[in-house]
Amino acid sequence: MNRKTCCVVLVAVLFALSFSAQAQQPKKVRRIGFLVATSPNSSPARRKAFQEGLRELGYVEGKNIVIEWRFAEGKADRRPELAAELVRLNVDIIVTSAATQTRAAKEATNTIPIVMAQDADPVGNGFVASLARPGGNITGLATLRPEIRGKQLELLKEIIPKLSHVAFFGTSTDPANAESLRETELAAGTFGVKVQYLDVLSPKDIETAFREANKGRADAVLMLVAGPVANSRRTEFAELAVKSRLPAIYYQREYVEAGGLMSYGVSVTDLDRRAATYVDKILKGRQPADLPVEQPTKFEFVINLKAAKQIGLTISPNVLARADKVIK
Repeated sequence: MNRKTCCVVLVAVLFALSFSAQAQQPKKVRRIGFLVATSPNSSPARRKAFQEGLRELGYVEGKNIVIEWRFAEGKADRRPELAAELVRLNVDIIVTSAATQTRAAKEATNTIPIVMAQDADPVGNGFVASLARPGGNITGLATLRPEIRGKQLELLKEIIPKLSHVAFFGTSTDPANAESLRETELAAGTFGVKVQYLDVLSPKDIETAFREANKGRADAVLMLVAGPVANSRRTEFAELAVKSRLPAIYYQREYVEAGGLMSYGVSVTDLDRRAATYVDKILKGRQPADLPVEQPTKFEFVINLKAAKQIGLTISPNVLARADKVIK
C-alpha cells in the first residue's frame, strides 16, 4: 500500500470514529419551566394538551425534555418566588398559563424566552410592543376576539327569548375587564338587552353578586370573572346559579363540567397545544421578538342538560345540535 493510499485510509478511519463518538453522545435535554396560576388538579386537561403538543413535535419527557411545573395555588405572593426559582434553574423557556404568571415571569427575567399560553390583551398588558412584532423576550397566544361577547348573548337570547336584562360578573382589577364590559354593552344594544355590572374580587363577593343579580331582576348571568377566584370556585358559581335559578353562560368549558349551564369561548386546551409550537421554534433558534402573537382559531360550545333541568330550563333541539359537547 503506497503512502497516499495509507493517508486516505487513515483519514477515513478517523472520520468514522469521530462520527461514531458524536452519535453516541447524548442529546441535550432541554428544560422548560411552566408557571400555572392555580393548583395541580385545577386544569389537568390544559397540561395534558401542552404535553401532547410537545410529543407531536418529537419531544419526550425524561428523554429530550424536562418540564418544571410550578403552581401558584391561586396565591399572588407565590408568583414572584416561583418565577425567580425557574430563573435560578436556568430553564430554556418559561411558559405561562395566564397574564398574572406572565407578569411575574417578565419581572423575573428579560433574557429567558417567555411563551404566553393565553392572554386577553398582550399589548395592553405591556407584554409585547405589537402582535405582529412582539419586540422583547415574550410571545405566544392571545384570546382577543370581541365577537365572542355577541355570540354569548345570542345564545342566551335563544334559550331565553324574553331576555331583557343580563348581569355581567367581572373583575375590575383584571386588565381585560373594561374592554370585555364595553364589548358586552355594545352587543347588548343590538339585542335590546340591559347590562348590570357586578364586581367579583374575592370569594365573599360571589354570593353577593348572585343576590344583587336577583334583586336587579336579571334574566341571566354572563360570567367573566377572572383570576384565582374564578378558577378555584367554579363549583360554587355553578351551585349558586342553580340556587338562584339564573341561567349562566361561562367562557370556559370547565365551569360547565363543574355543574354550570353552558359555555362558549376560546378552546383554551387548543391554545396550550399550540404553545408547544412556540417552544419548538424557540428551541430551534427563533427569537421571541420575531414570532408574531397568534389569535385563537378554535371555539367550543358546551351545554349541561342536568343544570338546565335544575333551573327549569328547556334547551331547544336547534341549540343542542350546535353544541360541541352535551353533558347529560
